[in-house]
Amino acid sequence: MFENGSVLPQVFEHHFHTLSKLGGAILVDHLEIANIDVILSFSEEDALLESELKISLNAYLKELVASPVRTLADVIAFINKFSHLEKIKENGQNILLGAEATDGINKKTLLKLARLLKYGFEKLMKEHELDSLVTPRYDVSPFLTIGGFPGISVPAGYDNEGIPFGICFGGLKGFEHASKIRKPPSFKP
Repeated sequence: MFENGSVLPQVFEHHFHTLSKLGGAILVDHLEIANIDVILSFSEEDALLESELKISLNAYLKELVASPVRTLADVIAFINKFSHLEKIKENGQNILLGAEATDGINKKTLLKLARLLKYGFEKLMKEHELDSLVTPRYDVSPFLTIGGFPGISVPAGYDNEGIPFGICFGGLKGFEHASKIRKPPSFKP
C-alpha cells in the first residue's frame, strides 16, 4: 500500500494511536476489505461517476436564478472561450468532456458495483460492528460514493517531497441513522 521509504506508514500509525487515546471509539487495526482491488480497478466506475456528474451538474445549473451557463456543455464552452484564464493547457478538461459524452447511468454496472460493496466493505463493517473507516488511502472515495457512504479526507502530514496527504474517514452511517437526516441518493436527473 505504501512505497518503500515513505513516511506515510509512520504518520498514519501515529495518528491512529492518537485517535485511540481520545476515547469514545474502539479502533480495529489492519482489516482487509474483500473486493477492494476489484472495486478500485473497476473501469466502468469512472463512467458512472461521469454520468452522475453530468446529471447532477445539469440539474443544479438549471435551477440557478441568474447564470450564463445552464448545462455542462455550457460550462465546457465557457472554459474553451476563456481558455487562457481557465488555464486549459495546464489543467485540461478531460473529466468534463468525459462526463458530457455520457448518456445516463448504466444500471447494470451500478448493480454490479453495489454487489461488490455489499460483500466487501459493508460485510466487513457489519461483521466487526464498525461505524466508520479510517484509512490513509485517498482512493477509497469512489467506493464510498457509489455505496452512498459519506466520507471526508482531513490533512494528516507531508510526504518525503513535501506534498500534503490526508486521512480518509468514511462510512459514518451510525450518526445518520440516529439523526434520521440522511436521504439516499436517487441518481435521477
